[in-house]
Amino acid sequence: MSRVRSLRPVKITIAWIGKTRQPAIQVLTEEYVRRISQYTAVRGLALPGEGVLLGLAERHGQRPAHALVLLDSRGRQFSSEEFAQFLTNHEEHDSRPLVLAVGPADGFSEQAVHSASFLLSLGKMTLSHELARVVLLEQVYRALTIRKGHPYHLGH
Repeated sequence: MSRVRSLRPVKITIAWIGKTRQPAIQVLTEEYVRRISQYTAVRGLALPGEGVLLGLAERHGQRPAHALVLLDSRGRQFSSEEFAQFLTNHEEHDSRPLVLAVGPADGFSEQAVHSASFLLSLGKMTLSHELARVVLLEQVYRALTIRKGHPYHLGH
């Protein structure tokens, strides 16, 4: 008889480097963090610099305390369904909180890229880092609704 593993919902931090300049971006950030919080523990985190972000990925014992996913043009692109599966796989195989990070306007350093658990690309088009944050938040929300069978993903 196989045992079903009891999963704790993945804890997600959406981190970005720098201050939010556009009030509309802040409103959308808050709205999507609120929506995501209906499905899992989430927080939005503005960081003053990359060093603070790398501190989240520092090793505590055998591995980093957080699984660090950086948005980077060299990263892997997913469909929304594939991203939902990525979150499920993380939840099933890694108990660490997940940090999804948007870098500064000039991108992440090579040190940050090497510290990351995964590189994620939102696509080949260039987005401002503030807009990339909103797109990432919307895709996290969409992925969580896909996992729960909510009709949001189908456009209803």
